[in-house]
Amino acid sequence: MSTATVDTTHVGRRIRALREAMDLSLRDLAERCGVSAPMLSQVERGETSPTLVVAERIARGLDLTLSQLLRLDERGHIVITREGERRTRSRRGHRTEELTPPLPGQRADVSIHILDPGAATGRPGDPPLHEPGARETAVVLEGSVSLLIDDERHDLEEGDSVTFDADLPHHFVNESDGPARFLAVVAAGLRRS
Repeated sequence: MSTATVDTTHVGRRIRALREAMDLSLRDLAERCGVSAPMLSQVERGETSPTLVVAERIARGLDLTLSQLLRLDERGHIVITREGERRTRSRRGHRTEELTPPLPGQRADVSIHILDPGAATGRPGDPPLHEPGARETAVVLEGSVSLLIDDERHDLEEGDSVTFDADLPHHFVNESDGPARFLAVVAAGLRRS
């Protein structure tokens, strides 16, 4: 068993921020990862360095890999995506521009959707695209769209916003004569063991 330790300069603060973002108490995280709450508290305060084995357990309790927890696979703390570098995809009059980079452990994705007249983001009966517990907020930037979700229709005009459970089957449709554009923010669901 490895006894190598992890530098706690930043990892303690990161563990606490991630735990709080998941709305977990120290006791909740302790149950999820098998590390005692007092030990977790000491690690968060930077009073002790966890072994790699303990750090890996903590990472698993936060639904991350050890590499993601320690940010070993990131180039830095700031990632800029220039307009011309956005990941895009287009299908049946629906264009998507991803504004957030595909980073490990990312808890939210931000995208712009452009719908041609008559186009939709999906079709009735399509399975949900987002994981259980995911929430989405959409803001109409231009034109008008309708959100079809849970057998209900919600009409949205420019400037309107909507927040909903994104793990339900849903899609947006543009039934107007002009293009529609909206910003979508999807927050990852909390995976409970």
